Amino acid sequence: MKKLLLILTIVLTGCSTPVPVTIKFPDTPKEMLIACPDLTTVDPSTTKLSDILETVTGNYQKYYDCKSQVDDWITWYNTQKSIFDKIK
Repeated sequence: MKKLLLILTIVLTGCSTPVPVTIKFPDTPKEMLIACPDLTTVDPSTTKLSDILETVTGNYQKYYDCKSQVDDWITWYNTQKSIFDKIK
């Protein structure tokens, strides 16, 4: 009977010991870590306005694609940070 009481005491004591839990901030999705492409430069010897406009238009597209990617990353980060802070 004493052995049963001793075993029961050890088991119940082991169950009540708090275990420290550490919360890890989530990793950034790989799609959001892609660097923005470099802008295209115009060849200095170009005299055609159509070539210059084509380059400028392409650069605008690259800029707005990159801006969208950065805005998405900022939104993701702020949301995750808010959730992480509430859990702490």
